[in-house]
Order: sequence, then C-alpha cells, then structure tokens
Amino acid sequence: MMFLAAVAALVVTVILALIRAYLGPTLYDRVLSVNAIGTMTVLLIAAVGFLMGRPDFLDIALVYALINFIGTIAVLRYIKRRRARDAEEAP
Repeated sequence: MMFLAAVAALVVTVILALIRAYLGPTLYDRVLSVNAIGTMTVLLIAAVGFLMGRPDFLDIALVYALINFIGTIAVLRYIKRRRARDAEEAP
C-alpha cells in the first residue's frame, strides 16, 4: 500500500514538473525540470519493479539514470556552445 502511494505521489510530481517545463521562464528552468522528470521516472521504474516482483527493473532504472545524466550534460554543453557562437557572431 505504501509503494502505491509513493507511485501516485511520483506521478503527481511528474505532472507538476511537466507544467514547469512548459511554463519555465528560462531555458535552464526547462532543462532542470526535464532532468527532474527523468529522475522521477527512474524512481517510478524502481518502485514498479518492486511492486511487480521484478528486481531486474533496477538494472533498467540505473541505465535510464545514466542516459538521463549524459543527456542533460550534452544539452547544457550544446546550449553553452551555441550561446558562445552567437556572442562571437554579434557585432
């Protein structure tokens, strides 16, 4: 019962993070909220794996966490390089 409540709370927080990603005033707010959604997805995968009695879901959750981290770093580096290039081209 406790894990079902945790899954429900995670779903609510994912919805709130989606709203923040849509309304975020800056690009960094959006990137941060997408990263938070990825982290909550990892927790959801782990909780569902526990509820279903499938411990192999933890491996899937760890791989997804790694992909989430690498993806966030890649997006932020792309933004940094694009802004540096735009500043260099400006007169």
